[in-house]
Amino acid sequence: MAKQGQDTVSAQGSLVSAARDGAKAAKGLPPVHLWNPAFCGDLDMRIASDGTWYYLGTPIGRPALVRLFSTILKREDGKYFLVTPVEKVGITVDDVPFLAVEMQKESNASGTVLRFRTNVDDWVTCDSDHRLRFKEAEDGGLTPYLHVRADLWAKVTRAIYYDLVDMGEEQMIDGTAMFGIASSGAFFAMADAEQVRQAT
Repeated sequence: MAKQGQDTVSAQGSLVSAARDGAKAAKGLPPVHLWNPAFCGDLDMRIASDGTWYYLGTPIGRPALVRLFSTILKREDGKYFLVTPVEKVGITVDDVPFLAVEMQKESNASGTVLRFRTNVDDWVTCDSDHRLRFKEAEDGGLTPYLHVRADLWAKVTRAIYYDLVDMGEEQMIDGTAMFGIASSGAFFAMADAEQVRQAT
């Protein structure tokens, strides 16, 4: 058991070192899409649905460490991994790995531009490559998600969701009036416009 604990601590340390080295070399996010090392097993790390990262069942209290781990996160075949050039370990993600916790609304020649900040301080401009999608929630409402990068998504917080609803608009999509959100010249349908009118 002690050996297993030492191995886990060692794995965490090597992941931290690799993330730092990769970020420095790339001057930004490490190129995890280029890394395909052998799978080394699962690590007792979990990202809860509220965005909290846990290690060995304990919340990781250092935001800088969470940020560092988030830069080497990769999703393959619906599973999540932390990867370096030499190792790949599996982790558990309850829903999606990130939260969108802040939104800025700007205007330019093409119209409205929405920018979102995640809980790990990435800023993402909502556009055709970083789209919004809406999933039906258990309570019958909708939960919005924002594409961050490479099949990694952020759940939009409830407060921002209400802001999105307030700024929603109608557009015709394939002959049907849809209610949704426009950003960066793209439109992200939320619901049938007639259903929205009947609900309000």
